[in-house]
Amino acid sequence: MATAKPCDADGNFLPENASPSVDPPRRYDWSPFESRVQFEVAELLYIKARMSGKNINELFDIWYSSFLDEDLNQHAPFTDRAHLLATIDQIEVGDAPWHAFSIRYNGNIPETNAPKWMTDEYLVCYRDPDIVVDNFLDNPDFDGQFDCVAFEEYELGDEDNRIYSNYMSGGFANEQSDVIGEDLENEGAMFVPLIIGSDKTTVSVATGQNDFYPVYLSIGNVHNTVRRGHRNAVAVIAFLAIPNTDKKHENSDAFRMFRRQLHQSSFSKIFASMKTGMAEWKVRRCPDKHFRRTITGFGGNICDYPDQVAQACIVQGWCPKCFANHANLDGEAALPRRAELVEALVKAKTLNQLWKEDGILGNIVPFMNDFPRGDVYRIMTPDLLHQVIKGAFKDHLVKWICLYLENKFGEAKSNALLAEMDRRIAAVPAFANLRRFAEGRGFKQWTGDDSKALMKVYLPAIRGIVPDDMVRAIRSFMDFCYLARRNVINKSGLKEMQKCLNEFRHYRKIFIITGVRKNFNLPRQHAIFHFVLHIMEFAAPNGLCTSITESKHIVAVKRPWRSSNKNQPLKQMLLTNQRFDKMAAARVNFSDRGMLKGSSLDDAENDNFISADGSTTISDENGDDGEKDDNEDEDDGALEGKRIDGEVLLALHHQKKYPLDFDSIGALPSVGVIDLKERVIKYLRSQLEGELNAEEPILLTSRPYVYHSATAIFYSPSDPSGDGGMRREMIRASPSWRKQGPRYDCVYVVTNPDVPGFKSLHVARALLFFAFEYLGQRHECALIQWFEKVDEKPDELTGMWVVEKDILDSGSQRTSVVHIDTILRAAHLIPVYGTSPLDIYHDHRKSLDIFDKFYVNKYIDSHANEVAF
Repeated sequence: MATAKPCDADGNFLPENASPSVDPPRRYDWSPFESRVQFEVAELLYIKARMSGKNINELFDIWYSSFLDEDLNQHAPFTDRAHLLATIDQIEVGDAPWHAFSIRYNGNIPETNAPKWMTDEYLVCYRDPDIVVDNFLDNPDFDGQFDCVAFEEYELGDEDNRIYSNYMSGGFANEQSDVIGEDLENEGAMFVPLIIGSDKTTVSVATGQNDFYPVYLSIGNVHNTVRRGHRNAVAVIAFLAIPNTDKKHENSDAFRMFRRQLHQSSFSKIFASMKTGMAEWKVRRCPDKHFRRTITGFGGNICDYPDQVAQACIVQGWCPKCFANHANLDGEAALPRRAELVEALVKAKTLNQLWKEDGILGNIVPFMNDFPRGDVYRIMTPDLLHQVIKGAFKDHLVKWICLYLENKFGEAKSNALLAEMDRRIAAVPAFANLRRFAEGRGFKQWTGDDSKALMKVYLPAIRGIVPDDMVRAIRSFMDFCYLARRNVINKSGLKEMQKCLNEFRHYRKIFIITGVRKNFNLPRQHAIFHFVLHIMEFAAPNGLCTSITESKHIVAVKRPWRSSNKNQPLKQMLLTNQRFDKMAAARVNFSDRGMLKGSSLDDAENDNFISADGSTTISDENGDDGEKDDNEDEDDGALEGKRIDGEVLLALHHQKKYPLDFDSIGALPSVGVIDLKERVIKYLRSQLEGELNAEEPILLTSRPYVYHSATAIFYSPSDPSGDGGMRREMIRASPSWRKQGPRYDCVYVVTNPDVPGFKSLHVARALLFFAFEYLGQRHECALIQWFEKVDEKPDELTGMWVVEKDILDSGSQRTSVVHIDTILRAAHLIPVYGTSPLDIYHDHRKSLDIFDKFYVNKYIDSHANEVAF
């Protein structure tokens, strides 16, 4: 086992528990910047605001002139944009210079009328991945979220229930660490798995087909939440050449062969510097500031199916992970592909046999074959985005539903049924960060986020319109998908995933029975049946997904392209990426030295006092940003910082224009609970039971303070979250939200914490958030309307619990006052639409008022999926 023992800079092991040898802090050295102000101005203009060069120059001219008017001997932080960029270029940390090499076709070229692709020179730009890995490891920002050694993790008290979470908990990292540890020369080394990602992207269609082919690099030691949040853990290291030709030659064998060979040769050259470090240890400094001997190796390959085909040198339509025949991808996974086995087949068979029998391009060799322990087939990682969400769900299941309706009912009636589905989707109540499909799902340009959003609301929309087995097929597929998206997956979770896959395989036959499909020979859908083994190899898939590289496109490709002058933009884009990385590394470096505490204004006003010995005393006062406005777009999002216990917090400021007593507030039309005061008294008696005499009167003398929102904070690493796995979510109880009418969100209220899952919860609707004092104690409360479960088990078709309004004999819905500590988070309800067509003028804001029964949406996000089972 590679044990990752700390050593000094020369590779000599340190005594146990020895402190790392670190450089002097240089605490107040802002080099190459003159001051904190200069650094933060550069960061604001170049990184955050992405201000144009013209506007930067104009800003500094105005800034400079303001000092002239006052006859002050001062100057702006920079003279102009060129001065700003030159200063950024002088940053030493985080630097990884760009290089380039060119490749040309070296085969036989016709003397006349040679295709242009044969005579063109193809430029590949790249960074030395060895330097990039150095920068990854020497990043103190990763400390505490970085695994130096591979490990096996088990449920507490259950040594049979293994847990798969971050990459180093998977079987592949453990196996590679064992292989490395078997060589005595590698004693105490640390395994650093290289995670490669490649994905061609188009930056603009309107101005011509502007395609770029970036290659990304990360390492498996950083935790999934860090990689998914980027945090400088994913870097662009290359832009591959994209050979093109005319229609006459694009399908020629010679051109396709050159394109494939260009792909492999480019990767081989890019990673050439890593070959030595895969066999012999190299000393690198790690996030905890300890030096360690490191051995690198290819650990993961994140790409969609076309790139998998190119990387694995296989025939389109075959599986890159196993030898399942392209004409029989509906069966169980076949014998796994391995580099040694493929090499043996190449030696034993003809090119034609390899193509037809094994789907192998025998005249192209994967570049990884030339690297120690390189096996391109083994490290193909699962891809939640393209294989599951955009592939099997959007491109297959949703499309098949539409085809079924058209085949079954004809064009006119199928369009009417699809319109009904669209109205149902549009009628879904609002929820934090839920993409609203105002016109249903009939939009033309799909993104990954669109597919994820549709998954959240799709099942109730199709129930009753398509056969039950189609609903069951999609339900079992979605259950598998949400299990696979979890940040932590244990052995029992893998069994549940396999159960969902078996059910999906069984129920999807309805698409063959109804004539929608003849077979399921679909590589992306076949890929999901590898997921259980993938997870055992590489741990939770959400840390190895093309959504990571696709979101990185924005920073690494699209923003740099937009800021270029569009004339040979690649060179400008490379320099922009280099500057981005330097600025990010500079911020980490300054923060690590304690130089970015508080704000620049704090420094200027001497709120942070520097003593004679250079130590710093930080002011205890915290800034207060105030309550988020009701028109704020950000209803939820990642919450940075370490993991904490979840809680619900009222908004920072109360609303001003409310009465000063409970009776008047309860009588408001927006509240409509005339006995609010009595309900508050009942709440107090339940809270103070044992402290109050049953006959003792409760006098409410404190005025109530009303709030239009609360924020739920909870641990949800499976969703987009902060580096500690925390997430925040706004819960609205507002009579006027975004000037579009009232919004009163639903919540989960914990009523029986000793019972697992949804049985421990009740659903309610928040009508009012308020706070008051009684006997010197502050009470933060919510007035809620209750729902009750329709059955003691979830709906069989959709897998979701169904609730209905808890109606009293008087005909009103049961209401109560509860402490906000009993609220877990927001809940999302979708109406049970029944069989009657939905009014084409239905307003989704009234869905919670008009309907009586609702599905409790466990697909709204991963956290809800885990608590509402």
